[in-house]
Amino acid sequence: MNLSFLRHGVAADAGAPGAADDRGRPLTDEGREKTSRVAVGLQRLGLGFDLILSSPLVRAKETAEIVAGVLGAKKALKFSERLAPGGTLQSLVDELIRDHGRCEEILLVGHEPDFSHHIAVLISGRPTLQIEMKKAGLCRLQVDELRAGRCATLQWLLPPRLLARLS
Repeated sequence: MNLSFLRHGVAADAGAPGAADDRGRPLTDEGREKTSRVAVGLQRLGLGFDLILSSPLVRAKETAEIVAGVLGAKKALKFSERLAPGGTLQSLVDELIRDHGRCEEILLVGHEPDFSHHIAVLISGRPTLQIEMKKAGLCRLQVDELRAGRCATLQWLLPPRLLARLS
């Protein structure tokens, strides 16, 4: 199984118009444009996903919808509270195994610092490994047998700037 982690694009600040609370913060115009370029970069890399699982928060949802649209994968798009800020790796792994165990290519769309923590634990078994996920950045892991511990190999960690250049 390959797990790809995509951090949401640039979002409006908390309290900005249309963003009354953290859950409702939308992507900015810059965030939508950069995310679109990143999605085209993913397409040019030939990536496709059996499942695109996103946090339900507006900024992540918009990011996932842009990517699904560009990749022609709208039917693969689902949402999970386990990807909202503060969701645990164990609950996410449990959901992936229980509900999506047959998927080989999975894109997770969510937030920091959770993604860095999850990636670190999946690669090293500890949350102390330093991973920096830029907004609209992508990390891809190869997983032999998914569990909430060391089970993955880092394939690549791409900043949005590089992905956008592919578009």
